[in-house]
Amino acid sequence: MKQSRRSFIKAGGLLASGAALGSIALKSLAKGSSFDNLFHDSATLKEFGLQLYTLRADLPKDPKAVLKQVSEFGYKQLEGFEGGKGMFWGMTNKEFDSYVSSLGMKMISSHCDINKDFDRKAAEAAEIGMKYLICPYVGPQKTADDYKKIADKFNEKGDICKKNGIRFGYHNHNYSFNKLGDVYPQDIFMQNTNPDTVDYEMDIYWVVAAGQDPIEWLNKYPNRWRLCHIKDRQKGADPKNFDASVDLGTGSIDFAKIVKTASSKGMKYYIVEQEKYEGTTPLKSAEADAAYLKTFKY
Repeated sequence: MKQSRRSFIKAGGLLASGAALGSIALKSLAKGSSFDNLFHDSATLKEFGLQLYTLRADLPKDPKAVLKQVSEFGYKQLEGFEGGKGMFWGMTNKEFDSYVSSLGMKMISSHCDINKDFDRKAAEAAEIGMKYLICPYVGPQKTADDYKKIADKFNEKGDICKKNGIRFGYHNHNYSFNKLGDVYPQDIFMQNTNPDTVDYEMDIYWVVAAGQDPIEWLNKYPNRWRLCHIKDRQKGADPKNFDASVDLGTGSIDFAKIVKTASSKGMKYYIVEQEKYEGTTPLKSAEADAAYLKTFKY
């Protein structure tokens, strides 16, 4: 059967289009995407972490048993804090790393007291491949100059981290998003710290609790927010109620919209944190939060 020139060209065009689409698909997959993401405008978090402060009441009882449960929930990354037994819960840094690695997890960061033994902490963190040491809190200050002095301290700690091959970060609360005169303290931090050594961990809950829009701040300072705390806020919570943390997916924060922006602005690590457990337990909430993120799309 003879094929007309028009039919031949049409068929050839379809083949070319198919080949091009196949090439795009392969390139996308090579970058870690999926066919679902290619043909549908959505993505998933392939890995997410847990801030161990969520389990601060349980960890001291039996750190290894609690960490094993955390791994079973589906967490692949951990963010530590300095509890009564230190960042590594009575273990050396290498012992801790070996144990969590055997569970399929990695400690990528830790909150710590940056005013005590910071050089040692930076060296120990770097030794096991951690990425960050983070200042969790500085408290509200009286003047803009007070915040600038803290920014200078952040730069000093950033330099120490850089010498060790890791990075320094600051985790916000609501106070840095409340204006001091005509300026936001968070702007002072961002504008007076070295982007080559100092990053920021956006606690989405605290930005929202301060009445601010996380997306606006992500857009304002792209590639400065490298970690975030995913923590939901109770629906209809009084604006003055700062103790309104709830299980992910049951609150008022639109994480899909925020994470979509964050992923395009340099965000690398998504870390669950919960501070209140209404009618449940810390471990049950950590399990529920992991279950939510396993099916989360943005």
